[in-house]
Amino acid sequence: MKRKNFGRDFGLSIRMLFTSGLLGLLYVVFALVLFKVLNVGLAPMLVIIVLIAGVQYWTADKVALAASGAKIVSPEEAPDLHAMVERLCALADLPKPRVAVIPTDVPNAFATGRSPKHAAVAVTNGLWQRLEPKEVEAVLAHELSHVANRDVLIMTLASFFAMLAAFLTRVGLYSGMFGGFGGGGGGRRDSNGNNGVPIWLIIFAVSVVTYLISFVLIRTISRYREYAADRGSALMTGAPENLMSALQKIASGITQIPQQDLREVAGMNAFFIVPTNWRQQVGELFMDHPPMEKRLAALAEISREMGKAVA
Repeated sequence: MKRKNFGRDFGLSIRMLFTSGLLGLLYVVFALVLFKVLNVGLAPMLVIIVLIAGVQYWTADKVALAASGAKIVSPEEAPDLHAMVERLCALADLPKPRVAVIPTDVPNAFATGRSPKHAAVAVTNGLWQRLEPKEVEAVLAHELSHVANRDVLIMTLASFFAMLAAFLTRVGLYSGMFGGFGGGGGGRRDSNGNNGVPIWLIIFAVSVVTYLISFVLIRTISRYREYAADRGSALMTGAPENLMSALQKIASGITQIPQQDLREVAGMNAFFIVPTNWRQQVGELFMDHPPMEKRLAALAEISREMGKAVA
């Protein structure tokens, strides 16, 4: 029985759509300003950013697996893990992704890949050793929900113009120092023929503002994707309490890991189901994962919804 269509959180869907719309509007304004200010030179920059985004999108799975030190394992090497993934993929009507194991004691997991047909799911040794099978299954269901929702594609698109803004910010700094984009003192002239604001300074200011706003919006979208994946796990397994227990064990387990070991995998925090610095994060606005207490509260609400539906 497929559980993927059990129900949707329409409030979450609306918030995700609204935030994505704001991000899209920001990027439209950013592009219009660039075209207004720059008469030449924008095309090469766009080509560079498109190439960077393309490489990021097409190689996301390979880069993430290599960065984490994950090793693809066969069904013979990890039969129980493969069996769990196969069962969940059957429930969610998904093609089976590659399965990998990360040789670290830090309990965690992540998924990557540009599409369900080109995906990979990885778990750490620490996660496998610390969690009960039903909890591991709940974590895998969360990661498979990311795959089903094409979150790598969504976040790549969301960050596209943020990358361009960051790139142009650097260009603006160098131009101001070395004389490009009117940085040598030239700029737009007013009606009296006087020099106006240098073009490089306009580009720099607009790029900084765009980057800062997109930074906040992208992290907001990322938090919503985590809520959606939590919900997907709960509906896929039919047992939200298993993911709640898993999240608590992972968070607790991370606090027991030496800081040196945590630093070795800190680069994967945006991918992990629970970031290794979850206790040090302050200011939800700048977090890419929801606060743990809010995730647990949302799962508890889903559990109540499911109980009512069954009743």
